[in-house]
Amino acid sequence: QVQLVESGGGLVQAGGSLRLSCAASERTFRSYAVGWFRQAPGKGREFVGAISWSGDKTYYLDPMKGRFTISRDNDKNTVYLQMNSLKPEDTAVYYCAVGHSYYYNRGSEYDYWGQGTQVTVSS
Repeated sequence: QVQLVESGGGLVQAGGSLRLSCAASERTFRSYAVGWFRQAPGKGREFVGAISWSGDKTYYLDPMKGRFTISRDNDKNTVYLQMNSLKPEDTAVYYCAVGHSYYYNRGSEYDYWGQGTQVTVSS
């Protein structure tokens, strides 16, 4: 089992930036792809993007391309989600999850999840 902890959420004005972190205590974390998802109030869970276990491949949902960047530091067992040019519609709880392919974009394809971190973007 892999335990994940997200952090870095908060309140930011539209146009601002935030960097979320997803940290794991297990070394096995570095052998997994990591995906980011979000869930806005009253909406279903939405895929944001993912990164391969090695960090050399990423995949993003189209609305996030160019604004969001996922990276990882396997020495620190941490994956990051850098979010720039934030919009009010980016307001959601953001979750990280581990899976076996960075190209998975459905939540059911991920095995372990963090508890989420709230991101609120004010207009």
